[in-house]
Amino acid sequence: MPTLDIYHIRDNPDLYAQNCLSRNFPNLASNPFRIIKLMYYHQALQGAAKSLRERANALQIVLLLLKEEGKNIEGALNEAREVKRRLREVEEVERDIMTKIEGLALALPNITSKETPRGTEFEPICYVNADKKTIQIKELGIIDFASANSTSGRGSYYLVGAGALLEQALVSYALSFTTRQGWTPVSPPSLVYSHISAACGFEPRHASGAQQVYDIAQDEQDKIKGAPEMSLTRTSDIALAGIKANTIISEEELPLRRVAASRCYRPEAGLDSEGLYRVLEFTAVELFAWTKPDKEEMELFFDEIVDIQTDILGALGLTCRVLDMPVHSLSVREARRVSIEAFFPSRAVGKTPDEVHDAAWGEIASVSFCTDYQSRRLATRMRDARDGTLGFPWTVSATVLDVTRVIAALLEIGWDADEGIVRLPNVLHQFMGTDRIEGPKRD
Repeated sequence: MPTLDIYHIRDNPDLYAQNCLSRNFPNLASNPFRIIKLMYYHQALQGAAKSLRERANALQIVLLLLKEEGKNIEGALNEAREVKRRLREVEEVERDIMTKIEGLALALPNITSKETPRGTEFEPICYVNADKKTIQIKELGIIDFASANSTSGRGSYYLVGAGALLEQALVSYALSFTTRQGWTPVSPPSLVYSHISAACGFEPRHASGAQQVYDIAQDEQDKIKGAPEMSLTRTSDIALAGIKANTIISEEELPLRRVAASRCYRPEAGLDSEGLYRVLEFTAVELFAWTKPDKEEMELFFDEIVDIQTDILGALGLTCRVLDMPVHSLSVREARRVSIEAFFPSRAVGKTPDEVHDAAWGEIASVSFCTDYQSRRLATRMRDARDGTLGFPWTVSATVLDVTRVIAALLEIGWDADEGIVRLPNVLHQFMGTDRIEGPKRD
């Protein structure tokens, strides 16, 4: 069961309300104040229930004494029954009110980190390979959109030949690199319980109404049996976070580092686009970690992940910029988000990366700091090494490579028009077995 800090919301309603407004969730800004009103009502119900329990206990003693003395117990027995009935009613209302309080609290976005830029503009942190010269890519015959459109619709694709090998090479390279950095590889499921997905911050639909998650249709027998609903993972950190759901982690184990390569499914993407940038299904390599709830330690860990990402992307020869994303761009689970965007020559409108419009850049990696938002909702707890008390670890997740987008960027920047080939970065040679991808044959 989720464990939410309701009292922190009660004591800081303005903080939570302003946080909702800053993050473009105006419809949720009243939730903290609604929670306070319901909490007062809940406290009154608790007082009434306490009085009824005390009266019920007193009547039990009276009934015992009357029985011992051989006296008539009918009056006391009737009162005891009435008290029990009233107590059931109060407890039922009490449960309903608490359910409403929890629902309002669960809908609130995570409190924004102080490092997150306010407003709607991102703040550049740094650039990677900022002076690299690039040109547009030509048709290579390694991606088939037409066939995919016939079988799966818009936003789908086939990677063929060297395209399929390049996808696997990127995954192998990223897993090899992160494993050497101490991250344990995991092959996660793509199907998870819908309540696990929601606890991680991915509701079936966004507050805007846009679909976020593919839900799996249940047959009638599953519905009758009350089987939990299932969803496809939007990102592998959902399945990774679920590893420690309803468990207790020893503080000595932290940080726990995991890395996974998996298929990701995003129903809102791809419907109005062509190419590899926005697709419905793609491969990603992602990091997930549980850490101690310590701000300074988390900042160091956050920087460690960004260093891993920029090392990997830099070795691939991509021109990138690292951005601290503004509060307006954060999802409900995020306290802070750093986005790493690559320069796509085909989308450029200027001469150099510093001169192009923002449309020439596209996100290929990111890192999200989620404090205890996910661990509270997944009932993932941490046992303190000093006194054995239970708290909640913090979580951080990161996309190291959005593989299809990285493929698109590599094909563009590696294209050698004179030779009719795509030159591959050195780090991929061992995984590809070659240093190039041949272009279409010329007559």
